[in-house]
Amino acid sequence: MDPQTKNYVLTICCQDAIGIVAAVAGFLSGRNLFISESSHYGDPEHHRFFMRTVFRGPADPGELTELKDAFATTVEKFGMNWRIDDASKKPRLLILVSKFDHCLNDLLYRYRVGALPVEIPAVVSNHPDLQRVVEWHGIPYFHLPVTKDTKAAQEAKILEMVDSLNIDLVVLARYMQVLSPEMCKALAWKAINIHHSFLPSFKGAKPYHQAHARGVKIIGATAHYVTSDLDEGPIIEQVVERIDHTQTAEDFIAIGRDIENIVLSRAVKFHVERRIIPNGSKTVVFRQ
Repeated sequence: MDPQTKNYVLTICCQDAIGIVAAVAGFLSGRNLFISESSHYGDPEHHRFFMRTVFRGPADPGELTELKDAFATTVEKFGMNWRIDDASKKPRLLILVSKFDHCLNDLLYRYRVGALPVEIPAVVSNHPDLQRVVEWHGIPYFHLPVTKDTKAAQEAKILEMVDSLNIDLVVLARYMQVLSPEMCKALAWKAINIHHSFLPSFKGAKPYHQAHARGVKIIGATAHYVTSDLDEGPIIEQVVERIDHTQTAEDFIAIGRDIENIVLSRAVKFHVERRIIPNGSKTVVFRQ
């Protein structure tokens, strides 16, 4: 790659109309900028248009500003909500975890081998149990216990960390606490949770036991953005596994843990690669 260029991700959302793809492609090609990826979707129900385009643009900040200013005409014409992100910049994650360590271990492994292009400046837990494994990865571990009486103060400390550490995404890797409405609002579209069930069924506590009691034939896990409505945030990714009548609730849990790892890591990767665009109470996910 030319050292004077960088890869950028352009994401767009606007009212659907004829000519958007041509306008964007024409703008970039007209400035001799190479497009390496482009995906788009028109929502027929709400008549909304979504687009993700990866292109090679100027590394110089001044030239990039000029490019953005020039794009303003296209933005105004179609009424676009848009952003351009530097594809080489690694988003900063704050991981929240309680005692279950499988999702945490999976994320840390992917981070360590470079499969997850992020920085993890801290891990927060309401228990001390996982300090050793986190610090082995060279990541600071913060034990912030929480009770009903200290919940507001504990959440305030977490939000202070989000601000002071310039956190881009908070990941609830089996963090077994319900966030307050105030915290959910502060982290809107910036916090991902893994729910150990296939939503919208079996919300809340012990979903695998609920599923076993109902005799289901598939189980799954769901990664979604956090909202004040428990386990009802916009869904990002889901995976299911077929099971049968011979398997116990404990079998469900063991299978489910493997699924949770996959689902959460995919959701985080989709987010940090800027593949997700909000669509009301749903998401548009450009998987490839």
